Amino acid sequence: MRRFAFWLVMLWCLATAPAVAQSMSAAHLQTAAEALAQDAVEYARQFGVPQAEAERRLRALADSVAATDRIGDQYRDRLAGISIEHKPALRILVFLTGDAAVPEKNLVVGGMRVPIVFRTGAKATRDRVIWAMTWHQGAIRAALPNPPAMGLDPRTGELVVVVPTATAAAKGEETLRAKLEAIAGVPVRLRVLDQVDVNLSAPEGGSRVEGTSPADGKRYLCTTGFTVTDGTRFGVTTAAHCLDDLSYLDPQRVATPLRYVGQWGWGYQDVQVNASPVPLAGRFYADTAKTVERPVTGQRTRDETRAGDFVCHRGETTGYSCALIELTDFAPAGDLCGGACLPTWVTVAGPTCKGGDSGSPVFAGTTALGVLKGATYRAGKCVFYFYMSVDYLPKGWSLVRGDVPSVAPPLIGAKVAP
Repeated sequence: MRRFAFWLVMLWCLATAPAVAQSMSAAHLQTAAEALAQDAVEYARQFGVPQAEAERRLRALADSVAATDRIGDQYRDRLAGISIEHKPALRILVFLTGDAAVPEKNLVVGGMRVPIVFRTGAKATRDRVIWAMTWHQGAIRAALPNPPAMGLDPRTGELVVVVPTATAAAKGEETLRAKLEAIAGVPVRLRVLDQVDVNLSAPEGGSRVEGTSPADGKRYLCTTGFTVTDGTRFGVTTAAHCLDDLSYLDPQRVATPLRYVGQWGWGYQDVQVNASPVPLAGRFYADTAKTVERPVTGQRTRDETRAGDFVCHRGETTGYSCALIELTDFAPAGDLCGGACLPTWVTVAGPTCKGGDSGSPVFAGTTALGVLKGATYRAGKCVFYFYMSVDYLPKGWSLVRGDVPSVAPPLIGAKVAP
């Protein structure tokens, strides 16, 4: 009788599984080489290089992560920042404090030679600027009419504070810069920008999820990020500021409810997990039309991410697009993190982001980088978006990589607890 009941439960789960599981056979599953080639089309268009050169550069960027990690560790006491330069040619820039010169190095990666150029003269290390943002954020916010966005520019070693035109004009840019620099104790540069920072709320990773708000009865949409597991359950991530009760919509717009597990949305996190009744593969959509899937084969931490890295995202509103990372230590303005945000967010240049993209996957090839949170707008246009690194997935949950992992049969038909 127990065996009969087990098979009844398992058949029910398979019959009501999310459409993500049903749609996998309809979309083309890319190889790593195909994923690289797709991203390289965007790189070639943006930087005016041939497709073959774009592919070489993207391979080189991926293969250079370990080398820049070693440089970061070696020069930790002097490191102001590491960044990537794409014009006139691809090279890696390392900015250091002090005046002791370091000779240029050449890194052979991805079938090409990439120069590593060391610059000296930075006035503060990356660690010191991040410490200043963390510990003096309250004082900096109190010194301005509205809580500002701020972040470390690894190209200059400065703390960049974003202020509106009216504030800069009323207080005087140089006077205000000097005041904030005195508070922070590190070099400060003002970026005068009339901006609005917002969360972009408006399965398979990169898919549409919808829900009805109990507050106003309206329907809102978000985008799923990556599939995750806690060892017994499988689910999809989206942004914590999205609705709790969501339904996954497959490319044919067939809706399947996803059980709410929990949300984590304070300070350095903005992530929610909704569970599936069956195991899910580690895949996400990587094209606007949702006809192409990519496997997740790895992840890149925030410390491994560099300003100037070329990354892509797939949002339900804007589709597939690619751009350069700008800042890796960024604190959004206002109280978007249940209060002040910590300087742990990563920014990516616009103009492709809109409401409904919240929760979408940020990736490079088949490597997962993060879950999109929000964006900065100026005059209604996206200046940049910012994402939570996959470092900060909820405790106990990890990315599913590749195909569905082996799971003992009883788990397949087990009830998914909230």
